[in-house]
Amino acid sequence: MLELLLCSLVTLLPDYLYRRYAQGKRFGKEITLYSVWFELRWGIVSCLMLTISLITMIFYFHPSTTSAALFFRTVPIVPEISGRVAEVNVGFSAQVKKGAVLFRLDSSKQEAALEAARRKIAEVDAQLVAAKVDVQKAEAQLQQANSDYKQAKDELNVKSELQRRNPGIVPQRDIEKLQVLVDGRQAAIDAATATKQASETQVSTLLPAERASAEAALAQAQVEYDKTFVRAGVDGRVEQFLLRPGDVVNPLMRPAGVLIPEGAGQTALQAGFGQIEAQVLKPGMIAEAACVSLPWTIIPMVITSVQDYIAAGQFRGGEQLIDASAARPGTILAVLEPLEKGGLDGVTAGSTCIVNAYTSNHEIIADKETGTLKGIGLHVIDTVGLVHAMLLRIQALLMPIKTLVLSGH
Repeated sequence: MLELLLCSLVTLLPDYLYRRYAQGKRFGKEITLYSVWFELRWGIVSCLMLTISLITMIFYFHPSTTSAALFFRTVPIVPEISGRVAEVNVGFSAQVKKGAVLFRLDSSKQEAALEAARRKIAEVDAQLVAAKVDVQKAEAQLQQANSDYKQAKDELNVKSELQRRNPGIVPQRDIEKLQVLVDGRQAAIDAATATKQASETQVSTLLPAERASAEAALAQAQVEYDKTFVRAGVDGRVEQFLLRPGDVVNPLMRPAGVLIPEGAGQTALQAGFGQIEAQVLKPGMIAEAACVSLPWTIIPMVITSVQDYIAAGQFRGGEQLIDASAARPGTILAVLEPLEKGGLDGVTAGSTCIVNAYTSNHEIIADKETGTLKGIGLHVIDTVGLVHAMLLRIQALLMPIKTLVLSGH
């Protein structure tokens, strides 16, 4: 209607003024209800053609949509493990901070595993102390074996020297016995050395490895124990939390509630435009939004991204063939952010909105290579965006009336 009124000002009104003052024709005389078409046919036809062209230009180059909302993501509240609820720390609806415990599962099994892991570390530590004592014992045995060997070796050397100087003074049998004794003492030294090395290996390698494994088992047991505490991952608000002590929960079951992150739905607005606007919508376009939850307010925004695919066209492989005639027409999703910080403050998350996007050809017009006629045409395209801006403000003005009065509220 507004476009028709504007077009009539430059087509129908001049035609009437020409008939009235140039030709002297008057309503009720020469111009009657039956002769309006004949007398004002040029103005009427021009008005209709210009109105259709203007509407087409406005809605194509300055797209509008009522399919816009502040979508927000919720975090389901589910445990990582199955178990019976032992304690609940929040009610049906509550504000929570990151890390706050929402509920706790029965942890007797996890606590037992945790205690067993601690005892295993204590056992390895005791073995390490005993192994260090064994090292000291092996060192003492090695020293004793070295002393016995030295004593036997010295006695063998003395008697061998006497036998060399005075053959027959020492029986050959005694010398052989001493040689056997020296060999035995050497073997005792080798055994004591091996025992010491084994004890040192336990202290330096084996037992530290066992302790590391026990510490890893303790860490794993601690992780399993921590899983019995279900915490809030972000700051936000818990809603529809119906869990109570005694309930059995499972990660595959439905969530116990939802956690709405703080500030959800306050950063961006998602709008679905018609498919015909695919070539017009571009990141960086200026837009305006009017939301139902914040009446009589126009929010300046900018398009930050445009989805280059239509969600209605997706499919999953299955046993049935795709029938293209059954596909629903989808929209092109555009993400808009407010130009000013906190521009969406006061708008309820999930609220529906009306969005207008405006094409701007300023850079093309300012280019020296742009011709005059093309520049004039682009100026006209940019200028008619004012009509859409006026329509949005009228819609924002009438939105409360339409919702509260005309919808039978």
